[in-house]
Amino acid sequence: MKETVEKVDLWINNTIVSSHDQFEIRDPGRLSDVVAQVTKGTVEIANMAVEAAHRAFLTWRKVDVAERINMVLAAAVALELEIPHLSTLLVREHGGLLGEAMTDLGYGVGVTQFTAGIAQSFLVPEVIEDENTRIEIAKVPRGVTVAIVPWNFPIVLTMMKLAPALVTGNTIVVKPSPLAPAAITQALKKMAAELPPGVINVVTGDGDVGAALTSHPLVRKISFTGGVQTAKHVMRDSSSSIKNITLELGGNDPAIILEDANIAELMPNLVRGIFTRSGQICFAVKRVYVPKSIYNQFFDTMCQVVDEIKVGHGLDPQATMGPVNNKVQYQFVKDLIEQAKQSNATVCELGKKLSPDEWNSGYYILPTVVRDVEHSAKVACCEQFGPVIPLIPYQSVDQVIEMANDSEFGLCSSVWSSDRSHALEVARQIEAGSTFINSHNIESLDVRMPFGGIKQSGIGREFSEVSLADYIEYHGIRYMK
Repeated sequence: MKETVEKVDLWINNTIVSSHDQFEIRDPGRLSDVVAQVTKGTVEIANMAVEAAHRAFLTWRKVDVAERINMVLAAAVALELEIPHLSTLLVREHGGLLGEAMTDLGYGVGVTQFTAGIAQSFLVPEVIEDENTRIEIAKVPRGVTVAIVPWNFPIVLTMMKLAPALVTGNTIVVKPSPLAPAAITQALKKMAAELPPGVINVVTGDGDVGAALTSHPLVRKISFTGGVQTAKHVMRDSSSSIKNITLELGGNDPAIILEDANIAELMPNLVRGIFTRSGQICFAVKRVYVPKSIYNQFFDTMCQVVDEIKVGHGLDPQATMGPVNNKVQYQFVKDLIEQAKQSNATVCELGKKLSPDEWNSGYYILPTVVRDVEHSAKVACCEQFGPVIPLIPYQSVDQVIEMANDSEFGLCSSVWSSDRSHALEVARQIEAGSTFINSHNIESLDVRMPFGGIKQSGIGREFSEVSLADYIEYHGIRYMK
């Protein structure tokens, strides 16, 4: 059966914006299949979106908080109703499994609902009063927010920005990744219908569109998830009018295995934390440190579990891992694996190919475990963003803490141990925005726990009340009695 081609236009002021300038999205698992025809934005259209968002902001900021929250909750319901259609579309454009796409959408709904649920109490003004003075500290919206989101989990990553922006009274312009713009654009159109015109706007496009948005003088807040090099451009552009920025830039997350860890018990969870979305998650485990005393046993057990992974198209019900998203990432990961093969490391390409005759028409890579690798090797130092994992031996806890912290990244990390006290002692010494104990995967996240990185993994936090604080200004008013 021939799959349908989704027509994806831009969305400004609750109106479709189209043009003859369009680009194709192809299925990463079946490159012959065109998934969507997407209208390509321009600098002029980006400016139009910001101006629409600014006009809407002048009214939206005055809407009663409870009414704003109810409208955002209605938008979350609209998103939830789209899950059956959008999950399949998402698989076809970004290459993940159907279950991973449904998780993205479901978490997007959950994040929006949670954020709306904590907004009312957060936004209550603080009052300080004594016999001489009365001080009121209000929390007021910043203005137009620009959200720039990547392709790997576009729904939830957008909602992590959109929900706190809207409930605090800001309006938003979303720029999806040109590698996976279809599902998120269609989702936002449905959500926008529950809100006044101009509160949610969507513009696709290349770097010129991004630069127009991040440098626009009416934009007061930028929230970006993506790579370090692009983030540097975002910071540079935002400096022109001193905009507030939140940056979530990925990482090189270490998993530290302590000597007393139960290898058989931890391995399924650890493998899931490495290979979900084919390793294309910012806080996926990127390097594993294993005591020399249990290194061989650990390697053998990991290989047994990883070898059960079935690689195929995301809509194949037998598949437990899909392709990587795009040609650039595919080639980068293949080159990492080839470089490891040319070194003294041992490279084990594992797993099973589903429909191997289709592999030449997709960006498929087998899950790969690299052993006997140096801590300084490229495969251990970079953000692979693909299904390859290095196992690095260590001799002492002090040494492994030093190696784990020896990185310009600091997003997430994990410690695996049967001794909770020992694990906590080690975890507290790790330089990262988050450290998980005996877990390190999507289920490890909790919306009550701030999420974000240190060093070159970013600026600011998402989730929890901390995320709301990034979208408001404090306005102090003092009255002398």
